[in-house]
Amino acid sequence: MSIYFQKTYQRSFGTFPLRGAELTGAMKTAVDVGYRSFDTAQMYGNEADVGAALAETGVPRDELCVTTKVHPENFGEDRFLPSVEKSLKDLRLDYVDVLLLHWPPIGGAVTGPVKLLEKARSIGFARHIGLSNHTAQMMRDAARTIDTPLATNQVEFHPLLNQDKLLAAATETGIPLSSFCSVARGKVFSYPLFTVLAEVYGKSPAQIVLRWILQKGVSINTMSTKPANIQANFDTMNFTLSSVDMARIDAMTATNYRIVGKAAVAWAPDWD
Repeated sequence: MSIYFQKTYQRSFGTFPLRGAELTGAMKTAVDVGYRSFDTAQMYGNEADVGAALAETGVPRDELCVTTKVHPENFGEDRFLPSVEKSLKDLRLDYVDVLLLHWPPIGGAVTGPVKLLEKARSIGFARHIGLSNHTAQMMRDAARTIDTPLATNQVEFHPLLNQDKLLAAATETGIPLSSFCSVARGKVFSYPLFTVLAEVYGKSPAQIVLRWILQKGVSINTMSTKPANIQANFDTMNFTLSSVDMARIDAMTATNYRIVGKAAVAWAPDWD
């Protein structure tokens, strides 16, 4: 079972692009609501702010699930482990619960970075390791490279994008998916189906979308600075979408609206 489907961790609070007082306030609200899983990355430039905010919450370490990600510029053998040590120092932690490769290596094979990821785990820098923004074939390559199970592949995942190939690879490799851009940065709200279903279930359109993702077996990362939205994004476990309504939302994936492509991130891979 994925670490993210233990306790309340299937609902992680994302921290991009927050920093400073705005991040601290949002994380305090998230903790008060019930979040115990928090997601950051070297690339976000906010690990130190996340560490300070976590320290202020007073939540016992063993109740937290903290994820961070290594940037591709640190994938070399001389930079990988020192970069993780810096992340730990900034986060004020002895280890992270999940350490991910934020992107595939630029112009190279996944084999080397995955082995370095496993090394970071073996020396105690991380309890679990995994991937982010990797293709189906990269998932297969990574799974064959090391014996250590990979905890996740964190990818763009929402009802307006068909990720069936990644879901199939998740089943094949045993690497669960985790979502970011879970409501397609608000794009889903322009489609009437989610408003219609929200009225049927007595929920918000965002809660319908997030529940669909969870029922696909994918954990969610959401970010907001608005207390009402932070609460609503967490309150997604007390209802179930019918198989008929799941299928109606499944049909929306034919839209194939992608946010994180090469136009947004130059080193993004060629997606499935």
